[in-house]
Amino acid sequence: MKKRVLIVVGNPTPGSFDHALAGQYAEGARENGAEVRLLAVDALRFDPILRGGYHSVQALEEDLAKAQEAILWAEHLVFVYPVWWGTMPALLKGFIDRVFLPGFAFRYREKGAFWDRLLTGRSAELIVTMDSPPWYYRWFAGQPGHRMMKRGVLEFCGVKPVGITSFGGVRRSTPEKRASWLAKARALGKAA
Repeated sequence: MKKRVLIVVGNPTPGSFDHALAGQYAEGARENGAEVRLLAVDALRFDPILRGGYHSVQALEEDLAKAQEAILWAEHLVFVYPVWWGTMPALLKGFIDRVFLPGFAFRYREKGAFWDRLLTGRSAELIVTMDSPPWYYRWFAGQPGHRMMKRGVLEFCGVKPVGITSFGGVRRSTPEKRASWLAKARALGKAA
């Protein structure tokens, strides 16, 4: 049976290096027999602001309803995005705010502090680019974006295990280094 892989590209700049990494991951996964869907957040039409928080229901735009369907279809979720100011771009955060909603991704219980994780049975991979070296992001910045996405979003909703691969520093990288990162993304896809 083919594995179903959804790749979400969270860089708001069309044609970015993150888009290229996602493409290579997709090719590797297809080589391994996976069924792959790509979802570029920059191409979706939606309001990235969760107006009213969870106190009111905000109707989903058609693109977000399709994104939820794709998440439910997938067995493996891949998020490819850059680190900006220690975490993800605002557009990707808005996508998560609007898509990973109560009743879809999790459900609060009437009594107690616990919740139901509604996206169990899925694994995930984060492929993250950054201008700083990954060692600096880990040891000096504390990886706030990695922790938030892995624990605060995906594992909170029942998605695990969550693997993380960081590529950096992108800004000063050579064409040879970028080629090696693209090859690594393809290998990660092939192993999915």
